[in-house]
Amino acid sequence: MLIVGAVHIAQPLARMAGLAGYKVSVVDPRGAFATEERFPGVEVSDEWPDEAMERLAPDSRTAVVTLTHDPKLDDAALEVALKSDAFYIGSLGSRKTHLARTHRLARLGFDDAAIARVRGPVGLAIGARAPAEIAVSILAQVIEARRKPAPAATAAGSEAA
Repeated sequence: MLIVGAVHIAQPLARMAGLAGYKVSVVDPRGAFATEERFPGVEVSDEWPDEAMERLAPDSRTAVVTLTHDPKLDDAALEVALKSDAFYIGSLGSRKTHLARTHRLARLGFDDAAIARVRGPVGLAIGARAPAEIAVSILAQVIEARRKPAPAATAAGSEAA
């Protein structure tokens, strides 16, 4: 799991994702946030998100979660993630923020199908409010994306049976 933004939600998300078996990397160029003290046992990078993402090379086993609320950081990571085979891409923000994000991604040349890969607002709609609750909702959505077969695959599988 690649987490962009060493914010308050990232701390419980990194711990829980590690417990769930994910190898976690946290990326944030803001050195005051991206510290080993705040993220013990987690790979922490203070690189710019697009540079770190290129180096970390997300693949079909990778979940990418952006949490900064800052388009210059989140969008840089999303550009790389959308060009990858990451199985999950999610971004923190309200519906209004997500709509603005989709417009920015379209201006960068991403089509509707690519933009639809970004789950926003990130996480399952469970009424989460506290950072740990939001982290639970995000991790649950990541696990759902990883483990639950897509509806088309289920329908095709049942027809073949």
